[in-house]
Amino acid sequence: MLKLENITYEVAEDGDAKRILDDVSVEFNEGFTAITGPNGGGKSTLAKVISGVITPTSGRIILDGEDITGLNITERAKKGISYAFQQPVRFKGITVRDLIDIACGKKVKLDEACEYLSSVGLCAKDYINREVSASLSGGELKRIEIATVIARSTRIALFDEPEAGIDLWSFNSLIKVFEFLRNKLNGAVILISHQERILSIADSIVVIDAGRIKAIGPRDEILPTLTGTSTTVACKGMSSQEAV
Repeated sequence: MLKLENITYEVAEDGDAKRILDDVSVEFNEGFTAITGPNGGGKSTLAKVISGVITPTSGRIILDGEDITGLNITERAKKGISYAFQQPVRFKGITVRDLIDIACGKKVKLDEACEYLSSVGLCAKDYINREVSASLSGGELKRIEIATVIARSTRIALFDEPEAGIDLWSFNSLIKVFEFLRNKLNGAVILISHQERILSIADSIVVIDAGRIKAIGPRDEILPTLTGTSTTVACKGMSSQEAV
């Protein structure tokens, strides 16, 4: 489905080239894949390369047999790649209903829009006409963003550390939403996370460190090797006691 071949990404630093991703090759097929690793290891850069936010210095990105390396984020979205940022964007003057319409590419019926919100544990009547602004909490924004991903029903759904900056109650709700998402979407769900509870619902796990793939395989094979390491640290914004 999605294949990365020898992806390298470099940036200029003090007149020298600093390699952020180093010859990364990995395939993502249908199912739930978690990408983990220490901070600064290249996880978010890899997400930006996949989504088209940045273009790799070298290597190829293949989607269903088509080379999409040169496509930007908008063009990749049209090809079926959804990307959820660490911090969802707030849109003054745009309602939750508007976002769902945009995600679907058409004006959807009210009951259909409400169904998307209900699927992520939100009471539709309380949110459907709310502005996507500062009045919404981080956890609410995360779930609304996931609702739009479900509404788009794309082939590839990519989430960059969705647990970042949310409280414990929202995190517990988020786990349930991703369990639902795992069974709802007929495609590949790629989720970047440090959190062991999120890694534990993945089908497969990719470990990246210092810009290189260090391990890849089924959850039951990879997860035991990570327990107690820096890849399973608490969510940002939580204490380690809250995150377990």
